[in-house]
Amino acid sequence: MGGLYHRLAIHAEVFAYHVAQLSVWLILLVAIFVPLEKLFALHPAKIFRKQIAIDLAWYFINSLLPAAILVIPLSILANALQGINPWGLYSKVALFPLWLKLPLMFIINDIGAYWGHRASHTFPLLWRFHAIHHSAEHMDWLVNTRAHPFDIVFTRLAGLTPLYLLGLARSSHAGIDPWVALVMILGTLWSFFIHANIRWRLGPMEWVLSSPAFHHWHHTNDEHRDHNFAAMFPLVDRLFGTAWLPKEWPPVYGTSTKVARTLKGQLLTETIPTPKRED
Repeated sequence: MGGLYHRLAIHAEVFAYHVAQLSVWLILLVAIFVPLEKLFALHPAKIFRKQIAIDLAWYFINSLLPAAILVIPLSILANALQGINPWGLYSKVALFPLWLKLPLMFIINDIGAYWGHRASHTFPLLWRFHAIHHSAEHMDWLVNTRAHPFDIVFTRLAGLTPLYLLGLARSSHAGIDPWVALVMILGTLWSFFIHANIRWRLGPMEWVLSSPAFHHWHHTNDEHRDHNFAAMFPLVDRLFGTAWLPKEWPPVYGTSTKVARTLKGQLLTETIPTPKRED
């Protein structure tokens, strides 16, 4: 019994450490985005808006739970691929210099995540979870965290699995390839930026890197919905015919699908009577 209490105490300490880490990151994010959204606001908005408490809860849940879940399938996949070298592919990829390997990882991850994201808009069961993210009727940086853990795990697996299958990511003692971890961290930070309520445009660079304008159009709730699925590289949407980036900004955000207004309701997707998208 004493051993059990000892293990529980260790897990509690680790959990508290991660929560403390996330609290520090949250303070940094607030220090960056709150002033930016005040100085360069696209739409007038209050800091303490409706559902901010729920989105803060999602911030902690989705910073802890999906990462813990992803370790399992990615570790299994990496271990299953050990010792396999189809057509000498993995040996060749292992020789790639970092300046080539890392951009390839970002691009391939974005293509895989694109199709996972697009599937979430196509298949009713996946949309049942993804609709939570689209329920925001006003955009700001914290909306990035409003998502069901299942939705995050599914989309990230869609992006990260090709990295392992192509030999760009391998197993490590930490469970996840450190370069994969870097791709996830930088991708998450960029996601906060593209959800932000700031009126910045990137000019010609908007077709190279996703911008707030590019991603805001993904959240529109008019006839231009279901565009701009790529998280980082708009050229992926152009390649597959789903890009939409006019000079103006979206007139309306949100979704016609009914989504619960409580954290429990969103977690259980309890107010969506059928897994059918309403257009």
